[in-house]
Amino acid sequence: MAGRDLRTLFSSNDRSIAASEAFTNRQAQWQAVTVGLAEHIRHVARADFDVEDLEAPRRNILVFHGVGGIGKSTLSRKIEASLASSEHRPVQWESPTHPEKRTLPVRIDLARAAGMDFERVILTIRLAVAALGRPMPAFDLALRRYWEHNHPGEPIEDYLRRGGLLSRFSAAAALPQQIQSALSDVAQALLLPGTVGGALGHGAGALIKALRERRQSVRALAGCSRLADLLEAEPDLEALSFYPHLLAWDLARLTVGESALPVILLDTFEDTGDRTHRDFERLLQRIVWLMPNVFFVVTGRNRLQWAETCLEGQLDWTGPNTWPGLVSDAAHSGSGVSGRQILIGDFSPEDCEDYLARRLSRDGQPLIDEPVRRIIAERSHGLPLHLDLSVMRYLELRRGGTQPQVTDFDHDFPALIARTLSDLTAEERDVLRSVSLLDAFSVPLATQVAGMSHDAPALRLTERPFIRESSSGVWPFHVHDVIRAAVRNADDGSDDRWSDQDWQRAAQRAFPALESQWRQDLRRDRAVLVGCLQQGLLLARDFRLDLGWLTDAAFQYVGDSIWEPLALPAADARSSDGLQTAADALVETLSAIARRQHEHRERTVVRLSAVLASRLLPDDLVELATYYLAKAQRDLGLTDDSRRGMQRVAAADGRLATAARRGLAHLSRLSGDFPTAVETAGRLGWEGRHHRVLGDVWWVQGDMERATAAYLAARSEAEEHGAVGETAMVQAHLAFAVSFADPLRADDELELVDQLLSRLSLRSSEMTVRIAALVRDAGFSADVPDRAAALLAEIDVSGISYAAAKLQLALCFHHAVLDAQDVLVDTITRLRELTQSGDYAYYVEIAYFMAGLPFPEHTAQARWINGERQTRERWRHLVQTRRSRLGTTC
Repeated sequence: MAGRDLRTLFSSNDRSIAASEAFTNRQAQWQAVTVGLAEHIRHVARADFDVEDLEAPRRNILVFHGVGGIGKSTLSRKIEASLASSEHRPVQWESPTHPEKRTLPVRIDLARAAGMDFERVILTIRLAVAALGRPMPAFDLALRRYWEHNHPGEPIEDYLRRGGLLSRFSAAAALPQQIQSALSDVAQALLLPGTVGGALGHGAGALIKALRERRQSVRALAGCSRLADLLEAEPDLEALSFYPHLLAWDLARLTVGESALPVILLDTFEDTGDRTHRDFERLLQRIVWLMPNVFFVVTGRNRLQWAETCLEGQLDWTGPNTWPGLVSDAAHSGSGVSGRQILIGDFSPEDCEDYLARRLSRDGQPLIDEPVRRIIAERSHGLPLHLDLSVMRYLELRRGGTQPQVTDFDHDFPALIARTLSDLTAEERDVLRSVSLLDAFSVPLATQVAGMSHDAPALRLTERPFIRESSSGVWPFHVHDVIRAAVRNADDGSDDRWSDQDWQRAAQRAFPALESQWRQDLRRDRAVLVGCLQQGLLLARDFRLDLGWLTDAAFQYVGDSIWEPLALPAADARSSDGLQTAADALVETLSAIARRQHEHRERTVVRLSAVLASRLLPDDLVELATYYLAKAQRDLGLTDDSRRGMQRVAAADGRLATAARRGLAHLSRLSGDFPTAVETAGRLGWEGRHHRVLGDVWWVQGDMERATAAYLAARSEAEEHGAVGETAMVQAHLAFAVSFADPLRADDELELVDQLLSRLSLRSSEMTVRIAALVRDAGFSADVPDRAAALLAEIDVSGISYAAAKLQLALCFHHAVLDAQDVLVDTITRLRELTQSGDYAYYVEIAYFMAGLPFPEHTAQARWINGERQTRERWRHLVQTRRSRLGTTC
């Protein structure tokens, strides 16, 4: 449904533009209303329901809360209209079970701008009930007494007319007559002169006495057990706040044909006051409590805290037993039978598109073209206020004589800040600005970053609807993405806006706070490391901080060999100038190292070479970049460059010296110098992954038993040290070695490695596993060559040259088992081409060993540990054993 949007209409001279106030779906919220209404009706229809029971828990309230601009007031208006008449109900919304003619909805806007005080709230509710055409005698008697005491000489109809209330309600004009009728009936019953209007001023005691004595003449009113007390009380605002009990009693006395279900919608509830001054909120809570037969729908920025026992004394009725539907757990889940506090979520991408397409149109077609709509929707993160502000910006740009472009909406709106900060205390504002520096936070972290000595402001902030809570992740809270961007980037025109120095000081508090979070994590939780590292890197980059603890964290990150991507957003405009600070260089280094699992190794070499050329990293981090550059060069077959890099790192004798010596051992193995590789492995120890290095040497000797033993020892060490990435890597090598000798056992080893790799990002190990599966199936499966071809295409994309050679060796094994000589010769030719640089050239020798063929002349020979003859026999034996499993003799 859409109405005329006057603000947009007056923003352009172009009368061909149709400006509609688009309303988007909200089916889930409407369903919550209809379900709540149905439960309420069943509750009040029970035989044991007593409208005067002041101790039973209350379930007559439903709360929608959400950030400013999410569409709460629009939803409230649409609910009122839909309950009043089905013609105003969106087609997607189902019909409520209660007939609309028996529903009496009234929306009360509590916004400060609306000027709604408590007296007007009470009168609005009574005016809505006037539509039933019946006096409300108990309430009307008390109201008349209150009115004459507080508004002497002013007829109530004059007040209603002056305040605009008469024009709002079609039956409002009947209210004075209904009140007068009730008063006349009582005066006649008591044989008082004139009307009770005057008698209440002079002879109220007579009525009160008659009520207390439960005289037959006032038997109808005598059933209201608390009427006499309320008439006897001083008729001030405090007494007025208890009069809704009388109105509830009057409504309960109506017959089925006379009655209707009042639905009172209290909108903009946050404007009832702040959370330290709850006077108005206390009065409103009395209305809800004292009218258990009326259904209330509250909309506001914050969830109601009425179910919290800590408010005892500030409000009359508090605690989870008193308001079971308002318990915070139900509020956060937004589901369940008892959950009556619902966070209004952002629009879905489809809703954003629908909103923008219908908001502005010309000749029935969307005025905003599709690319601009898409970028606005993306940047809005589903926040309706952002969409609305973007529409106004679109019209503003159009007035300037230019057609708005996609780039015009890379924009943050100061209005978002104003709406967000409007009802926060000064301390809450400081906490909000501080935590906007972080992707996520906890209450202690927020307090520390804000530089405060107490948690209360941070605790209060977490209850705001623009703070989202998630059970996953290291820290439970984060600021709504659009709000965070606005707070960080938009022009802040507030009186307490932060200067650049304020932001710098906040960053300098946040940086060591993150260090504390990381260093105090005794469990060495990987998620804590990555979370602190990622947020710390951004702070150091954006605020030009010294690297400090990030160096230690970076080495722990790479040491675990897990390689979660560090999702670092782009820097600001200065990023186009390249690397400028050590933080820039470290961000690029870690990003390149992590991304090498998903990018061609040539890209890794280019990125790390640029970092080293910038000379921005301190020496120990130069070592880090050099080492991983050398690893990437080795993967690309750039052996000489890789060796020089590894030698530099080893000579520096820093944190990665042992890893570099392992790299040199691998380079010796690549060239076929196996004795040197074994000798180097003996000096590496656990830090140098000595058992894995030995396993890599033994399998190429054809000695799968010793290779398996070495890999098992390596896996045990990795498990003892809690090195998850190393464990998975070693298991991949183990599965590969076992696949040659024992295909049945290989099934179990491959299943285990799949489990280990499922939560990691180790591309080279994943390729090793897939090659191992081909070796396991060699001779058994006819589709081995096709699977190998598909895998080769992926290897080419990765740039991991050794994997291509290893794959061809697996194919040689398959063809040797089948004794497919012609195909085997072709595969050996391809293998020779892949290893012509000298690296892995011994794979060609192994292929000849498998086939039982003599070496051609000029074939390079490796330095085999046990000599060529014994190595040849081992490989040939593996082929023959596989043939025996196949039941063939070739």
